[in-house]
Amino acid sequence: MVASPKLPAFDPADPLGIDDLLEPEDLAIRDTVRGWATDRVLPYVAEWYEKGELPGIRELARELGSIGALGMSLEGYGCAGASAVQYGLACLELEAADSGIRSLVSVQGSLAMYAVHRFGSEEQKQEWLPRMAAGEVIGCFGLTEPDHGSDPAAMRTHAKRDAGGDWVLNGRKMWITNGSVAGVAVVWAQTEEGVRGFVVPTDSAGFSAPEIKHKWSLRASVTSELVMDDVRLPADAVLPEVTGLRGPLSCLSHARYGIVWGSMGAARSSFEAALEYAKSREQFGRAIGGFQLTQAKLADMAVELHKGILLAHHLGRRMDAGRLRPEQVSFGKLNNVREAIDICRTARTILGANGISLEYPVMRHATNLESVLTYEGTVEMHQLVLGKALTGLDAFR
Repeated sequence: MVASPKLPAFDPADPLGIDDLLEPEDLAIRDTVRGWATDRVLPYVAEWYEKGELPGIRELARELGSIGALGMSLEGYGCAGASAVQYGLACLELEAADSGIRSLVSVQGSLAMYAVHRFGSEEQKQEWLPRMAAGEVIGCFGLTEPDHGSDPAAMRTHAKRDAGGDWVLNGRKMWITNGSVAGVAVVWAQTEEGVRGFVVPTDSAGFSAPEIKHKWSLRASVTSELVMDDVRLPADAVLPEVTGLRGPLSCLSHARYGIVWGSMGAARSSFEAALEYAKSREQFGRAIGGFQLTQAKLADMAVELHKGILLAHHLGRRMDAGRLRPEQVSFGKLNNVREAIDICRTARTILGANGISLEYPVMRHATNLESVLTYEGTVEMHQLVLGKALTGLDAFR
């Protein structure tokens, strides 16, 4: 009789053994980002959130650049050239600290830098990408408008050529992460040729980015309006390699992929807080983690958390193989953000009244995820994307 192999110990932090799917380099990148977030974000983020500010954002951006976290899945121009899975692991660790920090990185790398890298001229790439990868220049991405979010085709921002060949840009963009600290903005506008993207230095005359205050979500993040009043740009400010909504939508798909991973970071942080609390909090003479109803909650949370991480990992492998479809990204964002919010809410019930305190991360993650749920595609939009893919029928209009 052949002896059965000795099974590895059950790991509550990795109950499915997902780490076995990762290469040593994957783990090294994950641990680097986790270590940075542990040292530079976690000790301070509750205070930042309470005050509604992200102090030292430019210094944080440079530090993120130094560890290769900005535009990390892009090739060349000072970018790390990491795999999609490695980028996803970084997003998970950043959002386990706070969604605002992951948003800073996502907007920089997956929206602004990605747009220039994929659709820009060689001159635009050389001018902006190395400095953005190093965190020396922060970027933002202007698509959403005050009256047009889910329907970008109806945007009112427009750009017209004047007699000398320059572009003149007018319009408003809303809910723009990094806006008031950005050195460059990628702005999408209507033109006679269709929707075009423009690389806009934020010191251009007529450009301003007032910061949005009074937020109850993503408070440790810079969110702004972009205002463009007769902003004059040279002819070569336009992104030359794309016309139409394919440009901004492909950027959004890349950023949504990071959300699939990142939302699981917020969920993991909340789950871990609830698990530790359940093992130490006593009621009726025993730890509440010993009661059946609490264990049922913890089990359900763990199942959805690690299913979500497996889904993210699967999508990452498809992206690395060049086989990831936008509908599959919608599948991941729809599922993982919804489940992350449910995990946070369940964790809050385990912590009881302590769950609303900033001494614990749970309510902060829950309120942040309310924004993550609807930005870069609302629940309804992703449902309709999947509905169209499943039925072949377009229900958007």
